[in-house]
Amino acid sequence: MSISKTKELILKNLFWSLLGKTINLIGGLFVGILVARYLGPEQYGLMNYVISYVFLFQTFALFGLDAIEIREESKQQIPYQLIIGTAFWLKLFLGIICILLSIITSLLMTDEIYTTALIAIYSLTIVFNSFNVIRNYFMSIVQNEFVVKAEITRTVISIGIKCLLLIFSTHLSWFVIAAMFDFVLLAVGYYIAYRTKIGRVSDWSFNMQYAKFLMKESFPLMLTNAAVIIYQRIDQVMIGQLIDSKAVGYYSVASRFVEVLIFIPIMLAQTITPILVRFRKESESTYRMKAQQFMNISLWMSILISVFVSVMSYWLVTLTFGEIYMPAVAVLQIMAFKAASVALSNTAGTMLVAEQLQRYAIFRDAFGCIVCIGLNFYFLPKYGIIAAAYIAIASNVAAGYIADALIPAYRHLFVCQTKALYLGWRDLLSVKTLFNPPAA
Repeated sequence: MSISKTKELILKNLFWSLLGKTINLIGGLFVGILVARYLGPEQYGLMNYVISYVFLFQTFALFGLDAIEIREESKQQIPYQLIIGTAFWLKLFLGIICILLSIITSLLMTDEIYTTALIAIYSLTIVFNSFNVIRNYFMSIVQNEFVVKAEITRTVISIGIKCLLLIFSTHLSWFVIAAMFDFVLLAVGYYIAYRTKIGRVSDWSFNMQYAKFLMKESFPLMLTNAAVIIYQRIDQVMIGQLIDSKAVGYYSVASRFVEVLIFIPIMLAQTITPILVRFRKESESTYRMKAQQFMNISLWMSILISVFVSVMSYWLVTLTFGEIYMPAVAVLQIMAFKAASVALSNTAGTMLVAEQLQRYAIFRDAFGCIVCIGLNFYFLPKYGIIAAAYIAIASNVAAGYIADALIPAYRHLFVCQTKALYLGWRDLLSVKTLFNPPAA
């Protein structure tokens, strides 16, 4: 399929990505507000501590396979049933190992058996997350519509379940179980979408040689994803360890809004990856031009939204989560700009995958990981969650921008990022042309 013929398909895919993510985020934020008001800062903080703790292990189960799976399926050189099946069984096997590790490490780190029990319950999400291979396939063929419908259905059912828990005034444990059940619903939704539109799951096949290839290709991304997850999620775990659950609750409220902000650069990156791969196959110069344009638009959209949210932080927090979460206001005023730092880093990360340069990414993100953990250990006990907010941004900038200047293979990315910082605003009104082929 030519670039010109895929324009309508890409824009339709972008629409569904936006619609699905918007509904899921708004729905998640809505029910999150209700749950946070009901549980209070301490219990809400404990719940988010559990989620963040398990998330640290989930990245090892994913093994960096998502981006490689999408890339290989976009090439259409190998039967997709083999790619999906091999990736699925790899994730399932690694997921079981990671569940055991999350429980064992929790027992070693804390004397709170209740906390470990919650971690054990929520860690089951790692296994059900293996069905993301279906989502990846739909993304590779630029047909997000079907998985988005599954995700929206999951969100609606999830909201209903959590509202029932609120009506019956249930214990924290039930909310953790409900959060885990969200992944069960999503796995079922993905399966139905695949069975209806693509084919039978029984057609999936596992190939040991191809599994070795996938693991070899994805291993650098696994390491870099581990580093990314650590400096993106370790803050809530460290706050829980070095301060208390109530502080995690305040920080989590600010993070809730930030999660809504960063969906724009992440969604754009996921949508543009297949088309960038195709641009690069046709012309290197076209690819470079479009990659720069993509980076410019993603960064400056995020900067403008970050400014708006920072200014509106007081009203956003108090009118939603309530006065009881007032300490989250100062955190959100700072953390709003994390969206811009994520855009700067994530767009470069998309180019790494398109150019198959991910083998060096571990050095990039290990730098951010070291900055995050080091600064948090030093400043968190002294200055609390305000320090964690600044460090969250600093870690992203260190990993996603400064490190690119230090790694020779990524220096061209640093140049692109610097251009985006200074001149990228010029492309804000040219989103549509991002998917157009260049003029002859």
